[in-house]
Amino acid sequence: MTNPHHPTPVPPATDPAFTPPSLGRRFGALVIDWVLCLLVSNFFADPVRDGWAPVLVLVLEYGFFLGLFAQTPGMYITRIRCVAWFDGGRIGVLRALLRGVLLALVVPALIMDEHRRGLHDRLTGSVITPAPHPTRP
Repeated sequence: MTNPHHPTPVPPATDPAFTPPSLGRRFGALVIDWVLCLLVSNFFADPVRDGWAPVLVLVLEYGFFLGLFAQTPGMYITRIRCVAWFDGGRIGVLRALLRGVLLALVVPALIMDEHRRGLHDRLTGSVITPAPHPTRP
């Protein structure tokens, strides 16, 4: 998010105009990521028989993509990202892995605050925000 009076991005925690993306966009990103995890886990396990395999891939996907790029492939497609609540920067690999583990437990994601931050977001200091529009040449 950017404040029209300040050219630099304002962290979500201090931005009174912060509006979280819709639950539909978040769910869409999760569905896309889950399908990708099912496909990837098929290389080393039977995702139907070995239910742990796609979950493991999801946690690793979150650790890698959120930690380094602030977006999973599903988030990229649905134009959302996951950033640090207090400074708006990347959350890093360790916090992203923890967020993935907590998300795999499902229940924390269902308990949200007014900014649509689930327990997994609050415990890792993260928030889902709209992704900025890419600049076009």
